[in-house]
Formats: sequence, structure tokens, C-alpha cells
Amino acid sequence: MAAGGGGERGSAVLELPRGPRLVCVEYPGLVRDVGKMLQTLGGEEGVSRIYADPGKRLELYFRPKDPYCHPVCANRFPTSSMLFKVKRKIRRKQLEAEGETQQEVKFEMEVLGVVSTVYKFQGMSDFQYLAMHSGPDSKQISMYDKVLMLKPEKEEFFNRELPLYIPPPIFSRLDTPVDYFYRPDVQHRDGYNNPQVSCENLIGLSRARRPHNAIFVNFDDDDVPIKPLEPAVQTWKKVCTNPVDKKVEEELRKLFEIRPVWSRNAVKANINVHPDKLKLLLPYLAYYMLTGPWRSLWVRYGYDPRKHPEAKIYQVLDFRIRCGMKYGYAPSDMPVKAKRSTYNYSLPITIKKPVSHTVSVQDLKHGLDTSSTSSAKKPAFSRYKLKDSIYIFQEGDLPPYRQMFYQLCDLNVDSLQKIIHRNDGMETECTERDGWCLQKTSDDLRDTMSLMIKQIIRSTRPALFSSTSNTEDGKEQLTYDSGEEDEEEDFKPSDGSENEMETEILDYV
Repeated sequence: MAAGGGGERGSAVLELPRGPRLVCVEYPGLVRDVGKMLQTLGGEEGVSRIYADPGKRLELYFRPKDPYCHPVCANRFPTSSMLFKVKRKIRRKQLEAEGETQQEVKFEMEVLGVVSTVYKFQGMSDFQYLAMHSGPDSKQISMYDKVLMLKPEKEEFFNRELPLYIPPPIFSRLDTPVDYFYRPDVQHRDGYNNPQVSCENLIGLSRARRPHNAIFVNFDDDDVPIKPLEPAVQTWKKVCTNPVDKKVEEELRKLFEIRPVWSRNAVKANINVHPDKLKLLLPYLAYYMLTGPWRSLWVRYGYDPRKHPEAKIYQVLDFRIRCGMKYGYAPSDMPVKAKRSTYNYSLPITIKKPVSHTVSVQDLKHGLDTSSTSSAKKPAFSRYKLKDSIYIFQEGDLPPYRQMFYQLCDLNVDSLQKIIHRNDGMETECTERDGWCLQKTSDDLRDTMSLMIKQIIRSTRPALFSSTSNTEDGKEQLTYDSGEEDEEEDFKPSDGSENEMETEILDYV
């Protein structure tokens, strides 16, 4: 950095250090002990972890040792600043003639680093609720020694009678004041009577139904639809206004001609279409199965898999990677990370939410085709396409997620296909649990797939399986328990899997 200047007040020439960039935290308090200040921010490790994730807000706990303390959060901003170290040196000189002391002041300046990120506490602190209760004489008594387990305790510690103390993790979802515009009271004419209570005028149902017009079918329903609803047809015709959309429609028609049952992920892996347009196109060509062996799948109109034994290859398998010490590895050792975890749950106020962009019908008409956005990094032919591993299981490959929904025909392993086709030509009844397959087919598939995944993990991380047992002939044998996870429950008809299926259903409700 250099700046020219004349005179004794001219600018100095400084060299910026080439060291690491600095992070500034505008701490909302008077800092007297740097160590205690860092403890309120989670320590250096906590600040580094927050800094590594641009979507997280920095949390400050004024009582870091109190687990019930609610944080105040700081927003992250980019900045271009410098940290200076300025020394003021005073040199006193005694004048012999006049007997006075003259001071000579000199400043020394040093640039310690460049600040590229700053955290600012701009919001209000959340309400605080202490672990206290009123005693017999109305005095407040602390409950921390009764509700916090600081060391291993005996059974008596958990059986004591205590006041109910279950505070929420946060009281306010927002830490900045906002204007709330209440609806005005409705003025009725004289003689108006309130209608009878029904589901249409209950509180909480003011949101308009999403106009996707999908048809949901249960396993117990007698018939299946043969054509889409008229609103679904009109909605797609209104959106399908360019050649790219018509091409996508024809591609999806061909997919349903080749295979009458598809999952949404499988469609996304075979067709390059914007997700918002796919929500409108699927109800136009297929109906959605809610329960039974084809739950969470889209079925071509007029096709009833319950009447066709060959449809067993399209049944869904809810597969979850088993983890636990009895399977040879702990959850933390899993090479496939979970989508979400209760251990890494972030409160709503601690997440910096991006600005959402609402998609309208006009946007779908003009701006959301596969060739509209020229600034995207991916090429137009594969921008929205998913990888084949999102719906196909292959030997030697780990699933991308810990829970997967596979169709039986997408299990590309010979041993798995033998299990599926054990009763070919002998199918007599389609049941809600097993469909056209033999009983316990899903359990056998899960056992075999789990053993395959265990072998893959053992080959990549052999240290996890150092305690495997040996057979009499000296060959190593995997100790395998064919039971399900301890956390999994027994099958309940029509329950299905909740996370991905409910997410897809909510798009149409």
C-alpha cells in the first residue's frame, strides 16, 4: 500500500503482511479476560468451526457453563479492513536554560494483518429461563444440582421427585424486530350467523392448496385412475409453452411405456428437467401410490400393479445402512454420512437463511427450461440430472445416503435378483407387505445388502474389523447378525418411510 504526499503530514508507505487472513468479532461487552471471552464463543475450536461454515451464525453464551443458557447470535459479513498496532513513545528532554521539560511524542505503526470477515451482533438476546422453583417459603431454589448429571449417578438420582422442568431450546425464532400486520376484523351485516364448524373454517387452513392436482391411491383402493384430473391437464398445458417442455413430456411418456412404475429420483436420473416443472408433469402422466409395496412410486395411468405378478420387480425396498457395534463399526465410523443428525441439530436462529425465490407460473413458462440459465456452471444437458447411484444399487459401491428407496429391478446384483425371482410363475396373492414376492423377501434382501456393504467398508477401513472371528481352517469370517437395527420397529402395514415420502406428498397438498 502506497500513497504519495508532500509535507510532514504526508502518507507513509506500508507493506501488508502476507500471513493468514484475520477474522473480527465485534464482541458486545467489555473484555477484561480474553480466555473467559473465548469460552462464551465456544473457544477457538468453536469459532473455527463456525467460520468454516458460511451458513452458520456465531453464538455467544453469557453463561457458557449453563446448558439452559440461550445464545445471542452474530451475523457474518465480508469486509476489507486492517488490524493496526500503534505505539506511542514519549521522550522527555530537560531544557537547561529555562528549567522546563519538553516532551517529544513519536508514533510507531505496524500492520498485523488483513481482516476479511467480521461477525456483528445485531440482534436481541433470547429470553432466559433459569432452572429454579419456588420453595415452601416462596424463596427461589436452584435445581441445577438436581437436573444436571455431572458424574455417573445411581438409580436413585433418576427416581427422585422433582418439579417438571422442560424448557424449550429457544423462545423466539427471530432475534430482530419485525412488523406484524394483523388482518382486519371482518364486518358482517345485521342478521349474519356464523356457519357450522367444519374443516373449511378451522384455524390454520388458510393456505391455498397447491395446484399440482396429483391423484393418491392406497393399496386398499378398488380401482386405479385411468386419466389425470382436468386441472392437472390444464396446469401442464399452461406451463408447456416451449419445445423443450414438449420434448421432456415425450421423454417421460417413453419412460412410462418402457416401465410403468418409477420413483421420482429415477426419473430425475433419466430426464433433465427442472424440479418445479417435474412436479407438474408427473401428475399429468401418472398417479402416486401411498401405501403397499409400491408406496412412494409413480404409476402410469390405467396400470394396476396389484393385478400383474410381473410388477413385483417394480416394488420398493426401504433400505437403511445398519450401523452399531454389533455390525463392526460405530455410527461415527460410517463412510456414508447422514443427511441430518439430532447431534448436529441447529436452532433456527443460529442459521443464516438464504433469500428464497418464489417460483410462479410465468417463471416456469419463460425462465426455468433446461437452456434458460446461461450462468450456471453445469452444461444445459445435465444441469438437473441426478447420478444413477441415486436409484441403482451395484455391487462394490456404497449408497449415497444411509436410507435409500430402491425398486427391486434396480438392484443390479445377481444374488439379489435370485432372491426376488424365487417364486416366478408361482405368484398367487399380492399382499400389502411383500407384494407378489415371497414372505420375508425384503428382510432377505436387506441382510444380503448389509453384508455386501460391510465387506466394502472392511476393504476400505480394515482397522474397524480387527476383532473378526476366525474359523477352524484359519480363514477369516465376518461375525454377522441378521437382525434389524435396535432402533427399527417391526413392520406396520401402510406406514412406509416418513422422511422422503412425506416430503414428496407435501409438494402436492
